[in-house]
Amino acid sequence: MNEENHVIHKDGQVSTDKVDNAIEKIAPEEREQILQNFDAFKEYLGKRIAMGESIGLSEEQIAKIAEKVADHLAANEEPRNREEKLLQELWNVGKEGERHMLAHMLVRLAQSSTPNH
Repeated sequence: MNEENHVIHKDGQVSTDKVDNAIEKIAPEEREQILQNFDAFKEYLGKRIAMGESIGLSEEQIAKIAEKVADHLAANEEPRNREEKLLQELWNVGKEGERHMLAHMLVRLAQSSTPNH
C-alpha cells in the first residue's frame, strides 16, 4: 500500500499535513458515532495513541498530530456534547503554545481511558 497519503509512515515519520485528509476518509456515520459521546471519543483517541506508541512515536509526535486533529475538529465539526463544546472554546481562545499544551493534556486524558496506562 502506498504510504504517501498516510499520516504515520512505517519508518516512524509523521506527516501532520495529511491529518485533514485522514479524518475526511472516516465514514460520516463512524465519525458521528465517535463524536456523539465524549467517552467514545476518548476511547477512540486512546486506541490511536496506543497504536502510535506501539510503533515508537514519542509523546511530542503524538501531541503534534493531536494538535492537527483539534484544529480540524474546531474548524469543521460542531460540538456534539458539553465536553466537546468546552474543548472547542478553549482551543479557539488559546494561543499557539497553549493549544500545544492542551494537545498534550488531551493525549494524556485519552491515554488514561485505555488499559495499560
